[in-house]
Amino acid sequence: MPYRRTPAVQARLDAGREKLFDAAIEVLSTQGYAGLSIASVAAAAGVSAGSVYTHFEGKSDLVVAIFREVCSREVAAVVAVSGHGSTAERVTAVVQTFAGRALKNRTMAYALLAEPVDPAVDAERLVFRQKFTDAFADAIVAGIAAGEIPEQDVRISAAGLVGAVGEVLVGPLSSQNSVDVIPGLVALSLRTLGVRDGHA
Repeated sequence: MPYRRTPAVQARLDAGREKLFDAAIEVLSTQGYAGLSIASVAAAAGVSAGSVYTHFEGKSDLVVAIFREVCSREVAAVVAVSGHGSTAERVTAVVQTFAGRALKNRTMAYALLAEPVDPAVDAERLVFRQKFTDAFADAIVAGIAAGEIPEQDVRISAAGLVGAVGEVLVGPLSSQNSVDVIPGLVALSLRTLGVRDGHA
């Protein structure tokens, strides 16, 4: 008969995993992907490296799980502001939320967007980018339907905006440059989509 964990055992394992998640997110926030290792996460969590392997097969498994968790939070924040208002309001909200959150935690954002990572983590990054693309796409579809922006290839426009925002952010994120790029990114995004002045 297969072993079944008792609720108490499962609760203890879940608490241990949550503690490791919190520690890994802290390491990623302060040291980036390069500084995240089984040893650094174990130290931050106050446990042995062996304890980490109770929950994760290795660094790649750990980091993929962390990227999924952190990216899900970022996507949720963007989706929460992207569903209401005119095209200009929706696109502005997406750009301001995406870029604003990135600039508040530059080390973390650089790890999510641009830092060299393992292939398994890079695959998660592509999923992350696609979800942001979807948020832009929803706003673009609504804008076309409302006559606020011209007909266009929604997927290309949305992917182009995600690429442009990410590329512009790389410099400030990697250099701690204090220049506020968000107003320029908003203006670029609106011009790219052809938002008409009457709908700004």
